[in-house]
Amino acid sequence: MFEIVLVQPEIPQNTGNIARTCAATGCRLHLVKPLGFEVSDRYLKRAGLDYWQYVDVKIWESFDELKAANPDGRFFYFTTKARACYADAAYRDGDFFVFGRETRGLPEELLKANPDSCVRIPMVGELRSLNLSNSVAIAVYEGLRQGGFAGMNSRGRLHELSWDE
Repeated sequence: MFEIVLVQPEIPQNTGNIARTCAATGCRLHLVKPLGFEVSDRYLKRAGLDYWQYVDVKIWESFDELKAANPDGRFFYFTTKARACYADAAYRDGDFFVFGRETRGLPEELLKANPDSCVRIPMVGELRSLNLSNSVAIAVYEGLRQGGFAGMNSRGRLHELSWDE
């Protein structure tokens, strides 16, 4: 399981989609205040559909509070400003994947204080960034892939269909 951290998320639909990804992958979701929405926001709940009961969500007053509560945690900061590719990092169970707000990303001082833990998802050209919920899904599934998808149901099954139905 990975620890997904959203620092000051602004868009409820993105957080709802990320909660759904956390439910499907067994990840814990950490929300760092201030939030750009109410936790009871209808858009947040709608985007998460009926998956909220399967998500362990923790809300923190600040990123410093989260770090202090997890002094031995390994933190990876996902940012377009990193030099290292996210797929080159070696993830392990319990790692924290930290993402910034949709409009500004993570604070520069946080990135400068942790340059060896900053990773980037490659993109073509000078685009600003990918959608936050897509970035989280990319990161989580790379971590799961590295762990061999341990404990995950990775085999689907086709059902016989009749064209007459």
